[in-house]
Amino acid sequence: MAGVGPMTHDWEPVVIRKKTPNAAAKRDEKTVNAARRSGAEIESVRKHNAGMNKAASSGTSLNTKRLDDDTENLAHERVPIELKKAIMQTRGEKKLTQSQLAQVHYFLSSLCFSSFL
Repeated sequence: MAGVGPMTHDWEPVVIRKKTPNAAAKRDEKTVNAARRSGAEIESVRKHNAGMNKAASSGTSLNTKRLDDDTENLAHERVPIELKKAIMQTRGEKKLTQSQLAQVHYFLSSLCFSSFL
């Protein structure tokens, strides 16, 4: 027979609590109305420039004008096509993939850098 022998029970009380409401739940309309009915003190604070969209347009107008007036060419210099073709040809001759070539290049550049230290 299963369960033969003295039976013991663990009858310690278990307490289950609700989570405390987070900030979003405290601002819920239903919660605010319940607080009003119970007579709790409610504080309303209007945020600075709320719903006016002033922050987006006021501070950037000078910077935008400066950027529009700027005529400096900010393009990177391009690598010559001859160099690109030479790298591809050498990589093909040595039968290296791009990742293998990058690993060899990293190894060689780290050796050169460490020799200067």
